[in-house]
Amino acid sequence: MEGKKTAGRQKIPLEKIEKEATRYASFSKRRLSLYKKASELIRECDVDLGIFISSQTGKPYSFVHPTANVVIDRFINPTTVDLGAQLAAAEARNKVIQYNDRLNEFDAREKAAKKKIRSMDQMNGARVRGWWEAMDQFNAADITKFKEWLNTTEGFLKVQLKQLENGASSSVQSPPEDADN
Repeated sequence: MEGKKTAGRQKIPLEKIEKEATRYASFSKRRLSLYKKASELIRECDVDLGIFISSQTGKPYSFVHPTANVVIDRFINPTTVDLGAQLAAAEARNKVIQYNDRLNEFDAREKAAKKKIRSMDQMNGARVRGWWEAMDQFNAADITKFKEWLNTTEGFLKVQLKQLENGASSSVQSPPEDADN
């Protein structure tokens, strides 16, 4: 067996990133990834969740669902049930479900629009070039179909031409001989 051509997926040692700009960019990307995973966990498992992060510059970030008060109360008093907080949490969950449904609908619309734009761009490209310039992209089956279409069209045109010639010659009659008088 030949040796591998690439290093493949390797484990990267966890160590502090030295460059400050790189460290901040990495923090931002990882923070957004963490929020995305938290959102998936909430959607799939219907849980209350809170994430509180403080950046190196001291700026606080948070991600909570359904509300910060509900998450904190649940953390401090896991056995105590507050009816008002439960109602607020249920309302927040319903809003999140509605927003997720709308987001999914918008994503589907965006995907369909992008597909339609790509199709229109391809059609415009073919229209600008003309069919004869696109012949090099045809495969053997396409060329055979096109040849058959041309032969059929040629036959129809010959029949129409014959009919026009026959119709024109029969409709043009010589004038009667005594028409001059």
